Amino acid sequence: MEKFDWFKILILSVAIVLAGYFVGNMHKTGKAFDRSVQVKGLAEKEVKADLAVWPINITLAGNDLLTLKNDLEMQNRAVKAFFLKLGFTEDELTSGNITITDTQAVLYGSENRNREYRYIANAEFTVRTKNIEKVQQALTGSLALISNGILINSKNSWQPIEYSYSGLNEIKPAMIEEATRNAREVADKFAEDSNSKVGKIKNAQQGLFTINNLDENTAYIKVVRVVSTIDYYLED
Repeated sequence: MEKFDWFKILILSVAIVLAGYFVGNMHKTGKAFDRSVQVKGLAEKEVKADLAVWPINITLAGNDLLTLKNDLEMQNRAVKAFFLKLGFTEDELTSGNITITDTQAVLYGSENRNREYRYIANAEFTVRTKNIEKVQQALTGSLALISNGILINSKNSWQPIEYSYSGLNEIKPAMIEEATRNAREVADKFAEDSNSKVGKIKNAQQGLFTINNLDENTAYIKVVRVVSTIDYYLED
């Protein structure tokens, strides 16, 4: 019975030693996997806008409704003829709503009753095209309308023409690849400085794509940008 007790004690001691070894090894291994570095990779690309929208207002004032209506229709036709002459198609031109305001019927603002013109008419006209060069030529050439007594205004005075880019899905893969490559280069540099090596990816976040104007005066050139955040394991 006594020998049996010593045998159990021996087995228990060996088990404790082995357990301690495995626990310590697991802790060491876990610590190794805890070593990681988080880096960001940037990718930027300049692209040309592929859609232009020019929202135009034609505004006239007068005291005779019939005359005002006829003048507004005449100017609408003249503006449309101007764009057609430049090579725009009917599908690229849209005539919108026409509104006429009776300033004397406005309940608030007594100064409206002393206006020189009682009625103010506004007509909407929209140019929507994928031909960026053509719409820029039209913007410059629109000054010629003034000689015919026609003054057009954009609905957005700070940015007369709205430019947009719709080809994001086509350039996404290449930009993500570039951002990932850029992040790896940063990680490699960090590992070199810390006498380590970059291991596998621990976690990766693609980040959001943003599309902004190149600058205030070059809205037809867009800058597409994405920042990827990647965690890499570090190895000795």
